[in-house]
Amino acid sequence: MSRNDAAEVVEQIEEQAKRRPRGRSLRPLRALLPFVTQYPLVLLAAFIALIAATAATLAMPVAVRFMIDNGFSNADPDSIDRYFLALFLVALVLGLASATRFFFVSWLGERITADMRAAVYHHITTLSPSFFEVTRTGEVLSRLTADTTLIKTVIGSSASIALRNAFMFVGSAAMLVYTSATLSLLAALTLPAVVLPMIIFGRMVRRLARASQDRIADTSAHAAETIQAMQTVQSFTHEAEDRRQFVDAVEASFDAARARIWARSGMTAIAIVLVFSGVVGILWLGAQDVLEGTMTAGTLGQFVLYAVLCATSIGALSEVWGEVQLAAGATERLVEILAVEADIKAPENPLSLPVPAHGEVRFEAVSFAYPSRPGISALDGVTLDVAAGETVALVGASGAGKSTMFQLLSRFYDPQGGRILIDGVDVKMVEPQAVRGALSVVPQETVIFAKSVLENIRFGRPEASREEVIAAAEAAQADEFVTRLPDGYDTQLGERGVTLSGGQRQRLAIARAILRNAPILLLDEATSALDAESETLVQKALGHLMVGRTTLVIAHRLATVLKADRIIVLEAGEIVASGTHDALLAQGGLYARLARLQFADIAAE
Repeated sequence: MSRNDAAEVVEQIEEQAKRRPRGRSLRPLRALLPFVTQYPLVLLAAFIALIAATAATLAMPVAVRFMIDNGFSNADPDSIDRYFLALFLVALVLGLASATRFFFVSWLGERITADMRAAVYHHITTLSPSFFEVTRTGEVLSRLTADTTLIKTVIGSSASIALRNAFMFVGSAAMLVYTSATLSLLAALTLPAVVLPMIIFGRMVRRLARASQDRIADTSAHAAETIQAMQTVQSFTHEAEDRRQFVDAVEASFDAARARIWARSGMTAIAIVLVFSGVVGILWLGAQDVLEGTMTAGTLGQFVLYAVLCATSIGALSEVWGEVQLAAGATERLVEILAVEADIKAPENPLSLPVPAHGEVRFEAVSFAYPSRPGISALDGVTLDVAAGETVALVGASGAGKSTMFQLLSRFYDPQGGRILIDGVDVKMVEPQAVRGALSVVPQETVIFAKSVLENIRFGRPEASREEVIAAAEAAQADEFVTRLPDGYDTQLGERGVTLSGGQRQRLAIARAILRNAPILLLDEATSALDAESETLVQKALGHLMVGRTTLVIAHRLATVLKADRIIVLEAGEIVASGTHDALLAQGGLYARLARLQFADIAAE
C-alpha cells in the first residue's frame, strides 16, 4: 500500500469515526488527565496565556468607552492619541497572548495524541491472539488513528476554544451587568428566544448533514465495488442494473443534500432576524437612555461590545460541544481497549530457560479448546516427547490439531489441561517473550513487510549485522535472486512482498529463521504451494535450517515426511499413531489413507 493509499484509508476511517456514537457524558474525558498532567509547565503556560487573552479582550470595550466619552468630547488631541495608544497596547497583548495560547495548546494536543497512540499500540502488541479472534482489525485501526485524532482535536483546539469562550462568557456577562443592569436583564430575557430556535435548527442541520454524508458514502461504495469487479459486471451483462442502482443512490444523495440546504437556509434567516431584532431592540432602549442623559454614548458602546462578545461566546460553545462529545466517546473506546488484559501473562516470579537451550520439547497430557469455540476440543490429552535435535513430522487432516500444537508451544494460548515443557521447564512459568525467543518459525503463508530485503531478513534478529544477514540469505538459497534486484539487499519490497514469487518469499522467511538461530524450529510445510523448481530450492534451504535444531514440521509433502525421524499422526485432537513412514504404512489406518490421498503422485515415483 502506497503512502497516498494509506493516507486515504486513514481519512476514510476518521470520517467514519465522526459518525460514531457520541459520549453520553463527559466523564470518560477524565481518563486523559494522566496524559495531560505529564506536562504541567506547558499546561500552566497555556492557562496563563488564556487568562491574559481573555483579560485583554474584556478590556477592549472599556477602552472604547473612555475613548468615546472622553476622547471625542475633549478638544485636546493628545487625549485622543493616548486612548488610541491604549487600544493598540490592548490589541498587542491580545495578539501575543492568543499566539502563545495557540502554540502551547496545539503542542499539548499533538504531544498527548502521540503519547496515547504509543500507549495504545504498546498495549495492543501485548494482547493475546484470542483478542484478535473477536475484534476486527479495522476496529483496532480506527481506535488507534481516528479516535486519537478526535482527542487531539479536543485537546489542541476545542478544549482551548471552550475554555476561552467560557471565560469570555462569564467575564462579558459580569461586565454587562456592571455596565447596565437594566439592559442586561432585557438581554437575558430575549436570549432564550434567540438561542433555542438556533439550537433546534442546528441539530436538524447536523442530522441532515450526516444523512447526506451517508448517502454520498453509499454512492462511493457502490461505484468502488462495481468498478473493481467490472469484468464480472460485464460478463453477467449487469451494467444496466448497476447503472440504475447508482442513479438511485445519487438521487437519494441529492434529496438528502437538498433537505440539508433548505434547513441551513432557514436557520440562517431565522438566526439573522432574531439576533438583529434583539440587538436593534436593546440598542433602541439604550439610545433612549442616552437621549435622556441617564447613560453616556461610550457606556452604550461598551454594552454593545460586551453583548457581542457574550453572544459569540455562546455560539462558539455550542459549536465545540458536539466535538467534545465526540472526543468523550473516542476516549471511552480507547479506555476500553486499554482496559483489556492479555490472557497470556508473565508469571510473578518467572523461571528462565537453560542457556544455552537444548531444544527438548514435551507435551504432557495437553488438552485445549479455543476461547471462541469452548465446547470443541482442539487437543485432547496429547502427550509427546521430542528429543533435542530430533525432527518430528505432524500429519493429519485439517482440524486435527497440528497448528494448535504450534500455537500452544509458542504460548499464544495456554492449555486448559496438562502442560508443555521446553528443556524441562513449564512454559507457563516463563515469560512469553522468552519462550518465543527459543523458537524460529517458517509459516506456510510467509509475511513480508513493506521494507527492504535487509530489514525483512533482519526481522528475526534486529541487531544482526549486514554480513550476518547476507550469510543467512546465502544459506537459505536467497542470495542468488536478491543480488539481481535493483538495489540488492536495500531493495524496498511492496506490501506482502507482491513483487516476489512464492519461492522467493519462502526463502526470505527461511533466511529470517536461520538468522534468528533459535534451538527449536516450527515449520508449517513451506513447499506445499510451490512449483517443482522452487520446491527444490526451498527444500535445500530447509536442509541448512534444520541442521542441529529440534524441528516440528506440519507435513503436507512426502519428501518432508521421509526426512523426519518420527511421524506423529493426529486425528480429532488425539495422537492415533507414531512411527516411521514405512512402519505406519504397514500398520494401515489413517496414515496409510492420508498417504494414498495426499502423497499419491510422489509415492508412485
